[in-house]
Order: sequence, then structure tokens, then C-alpha cells
Amino acid sequence: MKVLIAGGAGFIGSTIASACLDTGIEPVILDNLVTGRKEFTEGRVFYEGDIADGPLVDQIFAEHPDIEAVIDCAALIVVPESADQPLRYYTENVAKGIQFVGHVVRNGCERFLFSSSASIYATGTDFGVDETSPLAPMSPYARTKAVFETALEDVARARELRVVSLRYFNPIGADPELRTGLQNRRPTHALGKMIEALNAGEEFQVTGVEWPTRDGSGIRDYVHVWDLAQAHLKALHAFDSLVPADGDEDPYLVVNLGTGTGTTVRELLAAFNSVTGTPLRSAETGPRPGDNAGAFSRGDRAGSLLDWRPQLSVEEGIRDTLRWFEIRESRISFTD
Repeated sequence: MKVLIAGGAGFIGSTIASACLDTGIEPVILDNLVTGRKEFTEGRVFYEGDIADGPLVDQIFAEHPDIEAVIDCAALIVVPESADQPLRYYTENVAKGIQFVGHVVRNGCERFLFSSSASIYATGTDFGVDETSPLAPMSPYARTKAVFETALEDVARARELRVVSLRYFNPIGADPELRTGLQNRRPTHALGKMIEALNAGEEFQVTGVEWPTRDGSGIRDYVHVWDLAQAHLKALHAFDSLVPADGDEDPYLVVNLGTGTGTTVRELLAAFNSVTGTPLRSAETGPRPGDNAGAFSRGDRAGSLLDWRPQLSVEEGIRDTLRWFEIRESRISFTD
């Protein structure tokens, strides 16, 4: 099998590409390297360019007519940045995404796996959500994901495409073989900030301590990125049974990818301290723009439909992230 991975030089896309290679699936990478890293494309078929570049997408399909599916991981994802630059986020995540879908449809590829986000859900009273939970995206980033999902749903139900939308919760960790990992030099998520604070000898800022959670800090569902990659493999292999090409089955399917366990920021900090053995000083501050209390996955659609359940713990995710941060300067040539 051969698959086109848009955004395949980023954190999640490159990890999916590694998992594909490990199982005999050949990834073809398309990435404009705005946030992705060229180093993550070494030894892989790679096209540098934008998903909205129709002639380039046509060239990829012409040179690889045996591409059987597309995995779309191409997006900007930083919540505070989306609040400051909403027009940029709508352009990159929605407008260009819709152009990309048009290019894919024109080239006759029907199987489309979309990297979506659980941030589009409305938070319930217990913070658990499943695929039927109401949507209420709270940031421009989350709204771009919701808008693009709506477009995909409409295109799929017009029978131009078959779509499995995988709604991620909170990826942590790295490829266990350390081929790739988080590429941002200054990460904005909680675990990255903890590592940054530890290395700098500074306090970790707990952003938001008055949420209606069990300890006041935000709650998230931290899922190892390698487990996410395995879910994509499961979805690729099961695609035609999930969204059949013929018949009355709905050609659009949503599947949550999470552990089913909520972890608060304070609990993540405790796990971090346990893994490092060095207690990290912390301080409380207000929430960031676009932040919300958070959510965790509920239900087992991924288990029943994909035969997928996470195998790696939060502690393993922290440990692999730390291992990656120790060697990433030798893997990535930072210029800033």
C-alpha cells in the first residue's frame, strides 16, 4: 500500500510515516516545511510544497498512481497563536484544506483520513465526551477544525470522497526509536513547558487554576503519539469496512482517539516529577487566550471499529518526550 501524507514532516505526520514504513506501507510526504522539518523526510519520498498547489498534487498522483489513501495532517495548531492570527488559521486550515480536497477528488482518490481535534467538543459536566457529544469549539484553531470537518462531511455525503475523521486528544511522547518527535523549539503545551522550565531552572506556570475540575487546573486526555500512529494504520487497513464504497453506509465517520482517562495539569506535573526524580517548582497564573477546562474521551468506538486501544501510559509519554528532547538538537538544525 502507498499513502500520501500531507503534513508528513510534522510531529504527528512524521510519526505516522515511520509507523507506515515499519509495516510495509510506503508514505509519500507533502509538506511546505512552515512548521515541518526536512530532517524528518530523510529516506522518504518527499515533495516540498503547499497542499493548495494543484499542479504539484497532480504531479504527485501522476508519479505515484498507486496511492490508495490520503492522510491529512497539514494544519497550524497553536491555540494562542490562532487567537492572535485567526485569518492566517482560517486560510491555512480551511481555505487551503478545501482546495486540497478538490485536488484529491480530481485525481480519483476516494479514501481520506483527516487529523482532527477533540478541542471542537463542548465540555460536559464530567469533562468526558464521545463522538455524539455536542460541538462548541472555543478557539479560532478549534473552529477551523470544526468548519473543515463540516466541509468534509458535505463532500463525503455527495459521494465525492469517503472520510474517516480521527479526533485527537492531546499527543505526547515521540517515536520510540527517536526517528522523529516534537519539532517546535519553544512548545506551547504543558509537557513541553515543563521540560523547558526544568532545563532553564525556572518555575512551571500552571495556566488556569479556577476551572471546575477536581483540582482547579485544566484536564486533558494525554495519548502517546505512537499510539496515535498505530490508530492510523488500523484505520487504513479497515477503511473499506468503515466507510464502504457502495451501499447505504454513511461515507463520513468520526472516531475519537484518546485514552479514556482525564489527567489534570497538576496530575501531569506530579507524573513528570515522578519520571524525572527532580521536583519542578510551579506557580499559578491565569489561562491563556483560547484556553478551556478541557476534556477526555469517553466510549469505545475506536476499540470496537478499529480494534485500537492505547498501549502506552502518560509516564511513558513523558519519558519518550524527555528522551527526544535530549537528542533533538543533533537531529534538527535550529536557526533561531
